[in-house]
Amino acid sequence: MLNAKLKKYAVLAILAVVFTSILAGWNDSKKAAGKEKERPIIVQGPMPIEAENFAKRLKNVKEEKSGDFVFYKGTLDKYPVIVVKTGKGMENTAAATAIAIERYKPIAIINQGTSGGHDPDLHVFDIVLGKRTVNLGSLKTADKEAGQGIDPTAWKPMDLMASEGSAGEDPNAEKARYYEGDKELLAAAHEVKDLYTKGKIVEGTIGSADVWNNEVDRIKWFHSKFGTSVEEMEGASAAQIAKSYEIAFLGIRILSNNKVNGGKYNPNTAAANQDYVYEVVKQYISYKSK
Repeated sequence: MLNAKLKKYAVLAILAVVFTSILAGWNDSKKAAGKEKERPIIVQGPMPIEAENFAKRLKNVKEEKSGDFVFYKGTLDKYPVIVVKTGKGMENTAAATAIAIERYKPIAIINQGTSGGHDPDLHVFDIVLGKRTVNLGSLKTADKEAGQGIDPTAWKPMDLMASEGSAGEDPNAEKARYYEGDKELLAAAHEVKDLYTKGKIVEGTIGSADVWNNEVDRIKWFHSKFGTSVEEMEGASAAQIAKSYEIAFLGIRILSNNKVNGGKYNPNTAAANQDYVYEVVKQYISYKSK
């Protein structure tokens, strides 16, 4: 009789443990689903003038740092949004992007800020939505001996992601790699473009490199060869890292100047772009909150 009771209690204990485990797993799944739903949106800006205006509009902001990078963690419409001050340049932006992805697990990244115009039809305060983003600094020079001079117009694009071997020896690497803007982010940007009244908003190609081009003929060469609408120093590196993690990405760049049509630099463009990107993020949040 005693053995029968002990067996009964043992079975009940096992069932209790199993039930508790199932319940714990279910709760963990619910928590995971909640966290998945609220993965933050990252908004990047290189310089203080390109990031801090947006950060000031977030609620419940907490500031975190990693190296020289600053992360302003807050909320917009009760959804987590993190503004990242990346610093200027491709290397800074790539590092800041990788840190942000590993640390915060974002659902999307918007790289935004000012840019120089390549398209003569675009003017200061016009905004380019990066349907494509391309690295303008990844180039292979022509084969010339000493005394034969330099010819930048003969340089070829070099796709560093084309193979794991030497890209310089791979003929398949002699082409530009374009990173496509996320369709849902583009849709959100188009939904709110009528709210922007300081210029026009167009889709285009954003070019990036650690080079500040002031030679009009060189700018025209990039516009012709790569199809660039604007140039800046960060977006392609962020797009490359986002792609490697399969994170939705979009570049949004405002023209602060345009040498090909005489458009003079205007620092107020940085704030104007952040005001527009703010509306884009709000629209994107509305998609994710349904």
